[in-house]
Order: sequence, then structure tokens, then C-alpha cells
Amino acid sequence: MADEKSEDPCKKFGMYLAHVGVNAESDEDVEKIVGDFHRLMGLARLEYAPASVFASDFIEVMKPGKGRGTKGHLGFHVDDIDAAEKWFEDRGFKINESSRVLRDGKTYLVYFQEEIAGFAIHLTVQK
Repeated sequence: MADEKSEDPCKKFGMYLAHVGVNAESDEDVEKIVGDFHRLMGLARLEYAPASVFASDFIEVMKPGKGRGTKGHLGFHVDDIDAAEKWFEDRGFKINESSRVLRDGKTYLVYFQEEIAGFAIHLTVQK
């Protein structure tokens, strides 16, 4: 029987990479990055929130000073964020409580404290 710590969170929580966040250095940089993804892949520009602009649903370009992580962030969808959060915490990964976003009294999004390779990592229930 496999060690519980080696369980695959992708299978356990339906986890997958939902989007990549890229930190832009200027407003012009935001437009260039979104435009480059449109020209390269035909990804449509989408605006959901004042802090960022999306190239389709899976590239989030963060406006200057708005992005977490040195380089950006990786957003992972999970089906059950509370269970996933506990699972990661049981393995020693700490949650950045100041990053917690609630919707209807339930956690919608939360970042880990630690960056990996300059990227902040968050869990979300958004698909």
C-alpha cells in the first residue's frame, strides 16, 4: 500500500493547472503580453477583475504591482478546497492566511506561503 503522503492530489481532489499568472511591469507590458498571446494562439482578451487581464481563461496578466510571486503565479483548481488545503498542510505546506478569498462564506481561493521557482501557488475552486 502506498504511503499516504505519496497520494496524487490530482486524483484525490480533481486538481489541475487552471491558469498561469504573469506579472507585468507596466500597463504597456500588460497590453503587449495579452496581444502577443492573441497573435500567437488567437487567445481572446477577457477582463474579470481590475487587477488583471486574461488571455483566454488560462493566462492571467497581472497589472503592475498587483501580482503575487516574484515572476507570477500558478493557479490550481481543486474540487474540494477545504480538504485539499488540509491535505497540503498535513504535508508541511503553510497557507498564507492573508490571501484567503471567501465567497458566500466559503474559501474560494488561497495561496501557499512558499514560492516555487519565483511563482506563487494558489488553490481555487474556480474552473
